[in-house]
Amino acid sequence: MRAAALKKDWTKGSVGANLWSLSWPIMITQSLTMIGPFVDQMWVGKLGAASVAGVGVSGMVVQVVNSITMGLFGGLRTMVARSIGAGDKEGANHVMQQAFVLGAGFSVFMAAVGLLFAEQALEVFGVAPDVASEGAAYMRIQLIGMVTMSLISITESAMQASGDAMNPMRINIFYRLIHVVFVPFFIFGWWVFPRLGVSGAALTNVIAQGMGGILGLWVLFGGHSRLQPTLKNFKLDWSIIWRMLKIGIPTSITGIQRSLPYVILLSFVAPFGTFAVAGYTVTRKISNFVQNPAASLGRSTGILAGQNLGAGQPERAERGGWLAVRFYTVAAIIVSIAVWFWAEQIVSIFNTEPGFIGVAATFLRIQIASYLLYGTVLVLSMCIEGSGDTMPIMLATLISMWAIQIPLGYLLPRFTNIGAYGAEWAIAGALFTRGIFFVIYFRSGRWKRKRI
Repeated sequence: MRAAALKKDWTKGSVGANLWSLSWPIMITQSLTMIGPFVDQMWVGKLGAASVAGVGVSGMVVQVVNSITMGLFGGLRTMVARSIGAGDKEGANHVMQQAFVLGAGFSVFMAAVGLLFAEQALEVFGVAPDVASEGAAYMRIQLIGMVTMSLISITESAMQASGDAMNPMRINIFYRLIHVVFVPFFIFGWWVFPRLGVSGAALTNVIAQGMGGILGLWVLFGGHSRLQPTLKNFKLDWSIIWRMLKIGIPTSITGIQRSLPYVILLSFVAPFGTFAVAGYTVTRKISNFVQNPAASLGRSTGILAGQNLGAGQPERAERGGWLAVRFYTVAAIIVSIAVWFWAEQIVSIFNTEPGFIGVAATFLRIQIASYLLYGTVLVLSMCIEGSGDTMPIMLATLISMWAIQIPLGYLLPRFTNIGAYGAEWAIAGALFTRGIFFVIYFRSGRWKRKRI
């Protein structure tokens, strides 16, 4: 059964069945990735509101960096998927070799940034000194250990793009279990472990990701997936790296815009106090968790789009996109009903102080407007990106973020009576604008004619 799955041709058969078969392991993989910050925030919450806010703020900065990482390897996913669809496994393996070069350079750069500028990055947001201190400790370790995130991103992206979603899921289960089990030991100093506070949460992440990255390399180089790269006769191929960057840089910029404006909005929320900062950052993590099925479906449709376009079947690529939007929207309606009725119980998982619960629950209920838009926005944009047509998505995201979300996020808290919650309404307004554009562009079909 496993061997048959690794040989499956994703360009044939039912589009809906293929979408589901590829999506559910990716959904679990992405959910496990989201659980990391979720678990960190839950345990850190026992250290107090300043620790919650510090890890929340720095975690959002780390999320921006992770978005850059995943964006850079968007070219890897597109090129591997196209090669597999065209039956060119040798070409797919060659692309992956060059991705390791790209990942190594990026990791060294981010380690230097984390070592030198962690505290300065947090001071920009005007948070309280104790919040900045806690956040800097968490961020510094995460950025210095970015090499582990790069290994995870490369191995996971290559396997998924080739059509193997099961191995990345298994690897994520392995290293996330290590993280979940050991994070309280490092935070509170249980048993023989030192008490490291918020630094312990970050260190556990880096160690667990490192073990996952090593396992991913073993799966790939050991021939246990659809690809089997080798370093034999390896040589730099700048033309492949450049093609990867041409696709990946716009995707990376788009990823930054999916994260950075939320960090900027934080500076508009900060004047309303530590509870507002903690409530905003915690509910953003919940939002990321709710986004995950849409992002997973989007990645799946992008992979299927790349393979189908490589096989000369553009109509299958489009059908997968619309099916994925419908699947997610139904799920989002169910989640929204649950959030509306149980918002207080959900946020109390992270902190039980009454001031925090009241603010965070209101943020969470406002987020429902965004939940209902994620399917259209994320699925269609990631499907288009999977075809290699990344520039229109980047431009639409940039314009909606900087012409709508940031101005509204600045104006609503200052000139209306909704206070800090204006930031959340600004996010929904920008999502609505992007959704309209993506529907129009997806229907135009221009992305199906993109050459890479």
